Amino acid sequence: MLNPSKEVFRKYMDPDQFERIVEMDSVSEMWANSVKQYPDTVAVEDNGRQYTYAQIDADISGLRTLLKSDGRTKRVGIYCPNSYDFVRSFLAVTTLGYTAVILSAQLDAMTVFGCTMKFGLDQIICHPSLTDNTAIVAAKRPDVTVIASDAVCDTPAEMTYPSGETPCVIMFTGGTTGRSKGALLSNSAVMQGTVNGCYGYKGVFSQRYLLVLPLSHVFGLIRNLTTALYTGSTLFICRNNKDMFRDIAMFRPTIMVVVPALAEMALNLSKKFGKNMLGDSLKTIICGAAAVPPYLIREYKNVFDIDILPGYGLTESANLVSGNPENLNKPESVGLLYPNQQVKVVDGELRLKGANMMLGYVGEEEEGVYDEEGYFRTGDLVRFDEDGFLYITGRIKEIIVLPTGENISPAELEVRFLALDLIQDAQVYEDVTEEGSHFLALEVVPRAPEIAKLGEVNPVQVITDELEKINNTLPTEQRVSRIIVRDSDFERTPSMKIKRYKKC
Repeated sequence: MLNPSKEVFRKYMDPDQFERIVEMDSVSEMWANSVKQYPDTVAVEDNGRQYTYAQIDADISGLRTLLKSDGRTKRVGIYCPNSYDFVRSFLAVTTLGYTAVILSAQLDAMTVFGCTMKFGLDQIICHPSLTDNTAIVAAKRPDVTVIASDAVCDTPAEMTYPSGETPCVIMFTGGTTGRSKGALLSNSAVMQGTVNGCYGYKGVFSQRYLLVLPLSHVFGLIRNLTTALYTGSTLFICRNNKDMFRDIAMFRPTIMVVVPALAEMALNLSKKFGKNMLGDSLKTIICGAAAVPPYLIREYKNVFDIDILPGYGLTESANLVSGNPENLNKPESVGLLYPNQQVKVVDGELRLKGANMMLGYVGEEEEGVYDEEGYFRTGDLVRFDEDGFLYITGRIKEIIVLPTGENISPAELEVRFLALDLIQDAQVYEDVTEEGSHFLALEVVPRAPEIAKLGEVNPVQVITDELEKINNTLPTEQRVSRIIVRDSDFERTPSMKIKRYKKC
């Protein structure tokens, strides 16, 4: 069992900033501290308007009054796209000690109604653009109050300061089986995830964040929003990712939180147009939600002197389990473990306990989530190196069991093929011949800038030949029998992860 300490990150940080990182029990405590320290700093910039910490504090005080009309502790749905309305709604709900239930703006009317039943909602704060999708709720659940996200009230209501164990937020997750469910995070879990986002890099406080990730995803909510607010930073909300580069040029962020697919796109466009599309002020990219190719880490550092820092986390762990401050020396790793968690590995599977872990799933139980000692079973297969750095080697549910009885981890094989700079993404899967024989197949997406360097040759043949060289170094039972070079990207989830092919 491992009991990690924050001290492992000290050497990677400015000493004075490391000492400023203090743990807090609740979102209320964090918000009160930030308002006190940074009252006149712009906290959020959205749709052409700027809001200081003090202005937001006054604004959410009135919204708290609308929420606490009957004095009950409540579960409040937040049904807003990325916007200032989302930020003020989340802060108003959580600083009352209520539980915010994050409803993606992509949910349809029937699903929103279903969520009121499944999660026991008392109220919904709804963005004006989504009002029509609450019609079923209004008709069938008159006991559920729908409040406009831009509603104002001049009567202030004081914050409450809940204990760390008090429920804070429910977020959708696929869990370990892939079925959508709600993970309930306490205030202490949200704050542990928030503080974890401060470890392992220089320039933590008073940064300029650009928000492009959905706030309905734990990576966007905690690593992008709450860590920005905790550190007295300014958050610019990009409402449409099509406008991302225009917003970057205008806002000049110093740090961004993105998924690898977005980082890859920005790099390709920068090379195509001969300019840094992410701006000269950007110094750090926090990258996660999918494996980060070492190629991206090298290229961003060599070309733009930007550090891409990979990490690992789950919705159930308030997003952040580990982060990699040795991005250049150990680019395949997801880093060192964050503090205040207990970690063990059983049969290759990572299992977790600690302040960052969820209270449980809401609305349904999932059998086998915890082991006999109360550790959460992540479903991720891992290893640690001699320096304590964590590596993800696969997912238990994705293991391919061949007719020979051999267990194959697709992710572990994909890492080998992704070592080629020519390859942007890869997927290993099990297929079947017409005769019923099972075999391993590989599909890859080429990396356009590297393909352009090949000149007048057949790129598919070059890629196939290079992949075969790697394939031939693998143990016989791990070799792929078919290689397909795609001319389009893989289908992806809303969080930009590759959708895996179903098992045969």
